[in-house]
Amino acid sequence: MLPEVNTEEEWDAVVPDDARVRPGAQDLCARLGLGDLPLVRFSEGSQPVYAVGDTHVLKLFPGVDASDADTESRVLAHLHGRLPVATPALHSTGGYENGWRYVLMSRLPGEDLARAWPRIPTAARVGVVAQAAGALAALHALDPQPLATTLGPADWAHFLARQRAGAVERQRTRGLPEEWVETIPAFLDSVDLPADAPRVLLHTEPMRQHFVVDPATWRLTGLFDFEPAMLGDPAYDLVGVGLFLTRGEPGLMARFQQEYGRAFDPRLLLAYTLLHVYANLPWYFRELPAPPEPTWDAVAETWFGTG
Repeated sequence: MLPEVNTEEEWDAVVPDDARVRPGAQDLCARLGLGDLPLVRFSEGSQPVYAVGDTHVLKLFPGVDASDADTESRVLAHLHGRLPVATPALHSTGGYENGWRYVLMSRLPGEDLARAWPRIPTAARVGVVAQAAGALAALHALDPQPLATTLGPADWAHFLARQRAGAVERQRTRGLPEEWVETIPAFLDSVDLPADAPRVLLHTEPMRQHFVVDPATWRLTGLFDFEPAMLGDPAYDLVGVGLFLTRGEPGLMARFQQEYGRAFDPRLLLAYTLLHVYANLPWYFRELPAPPEPTWDAVAETWFGTG
């Protein structure tokens, strides 16, 4: 039902095309005993994800991303019932046809926080951010050792060195103006990345799109999407918080860090932004508040500061 997808070109041709993916999802649901339930594809997400009725979610992984299914399923099993907000319960996982894999999980109750955000009053936003901080702090406090053979990187310092080696060209390729590109090395040189950072379980994308909230109470009801989870410095997760959760709104980063229980240097968080696997500085400059002056220090304070 599903064609082989082993290259980026095949991914681009198949994965976004619901007409090509849906027959496989329907067949798989039938094999799992869920064939009589409606199947609705979510518009968000890099992989094909479907709501199966009201209580299940089916996530598909093509061959090129098959290892991500193992990451997602193992992290979900490790986390279930251990955070102050819900995470999806793992129902089943396995292989399908032509290298595809799947994860069947429970569907979290609530509304996508990104969609709900414009309707949330300012005071309630502060509460949501505090709850998200509590969830992330609890995630980071878990013993990551049971996942050490599943999640990378094996060597955090080597990972950072590799990311640093490609940081300039990565942002140049994505269209960052040259006056910013040429100052990246000097800024990274000026930031002391901790050599002995604790190795914790990282979500890597704690953004509004990955939280759900009760629209009646504005309480967080869940956190999902652990496909890109890693083990590393907890500060790395604050990149997603600043860029996609607090987004430069006054007071929110301060409240997050207060509830998390630790202060983070804005310059460190910006350095990790430049080293992040998914870093796209041109997009951030378009979407986030503009710094008062064209310096990396000003960017760090605008996006990650607590003042």
